[in-house]
Amino acid sequence: MPTAGVAGREIHYERAGDGEPLLLIQGLSGTHLSWGNPFKALLDASFDCTVFDNRGVGLSGPAAEPFTIAEMAADAAGLLDALEIETAHVLGISMGGMIAQELALAHPDRIRSLTLGCTYCGGEGSQLTDPADSTPLLEAMASGDRERVFRAGWELNVSPGFRADESRYAEFHEMASALPVAQETIQLQLQAIFGHNTSARLGEIALPTLVIHGTEDKVLPVPNGHQVASLIPGSRLEIYEGCGHLFWWEQPERSAELVREHALAAASS
Repeated sequence: MPTAGVAGREIHYERAGDGEPLLLIQGLSGTHLSWGNPFKALLDASFDCTVFDNRGVGLSGPAAEPFTIAEMAADAAGLLDALEIETAHVLGISMGGMIAQELALAHPDRIRSLTLGCTYCGGEGSQLTDPADSTPLLEAMASGDRERVFRAGWELNVSPGFRADESRYAEFHEMASALPVAQETIQLQLQAIFGHNTSARLGEIALPTLVIHGTEDKVLPVPNGHQVASLIPGSRLEIYEGCGHLFWWEQPERSAELVREHALAAASS
């Protein structure tokens, strides 16, 4: 299991595929498995893909002290250094999109193109999860019943139309149960998210930027996508009608093709 030493901690990563380098950054409680096989396989066919586990989750080293989104962005930059990747296309989703924002602001010279999915910038006009939507998951976590947590997470993260096919739950359950994340680490990630605010700085990003958001996103509602896109000059916004937070699970082919087209357009220019 490959790991890289980054700022005194071990970061687990996996690298596959050929082509231009692409760094994928996961969100709250997400691990390298959370990209799902269909989406990840399509990206591997077009890119030299690197996925990794953020500090404290999956197979990476533990995180016992509070941290910020900017410090997680420094982890991502450190991983690029460790892998001797000078520049890369970057895809960040949810909290990973927040990390990607900070990475783009701190190290614009390391990024060939930027894709931000189902994410949030903080500040006036931003929206976190409605308590009415998050309560079932919070109650499940408080119960200590891991199976209940997985089911509540599934129901929050995908659209009603997608989860109507019960057979789709099996792959999500397999992914979530393979590398469960400690509640203490999730709390540290939530603290970092609550402190995140790039709204006044996104205008500094001068990178080719694609923003993707689903209209049925209950984790970070779709107005966040519109806001992020409006604050990044020249960015392109793609809205998925009827799609939930995990847009790349619901529409892997469309999502992989958008990332590919966006990256190749940036490369050719």
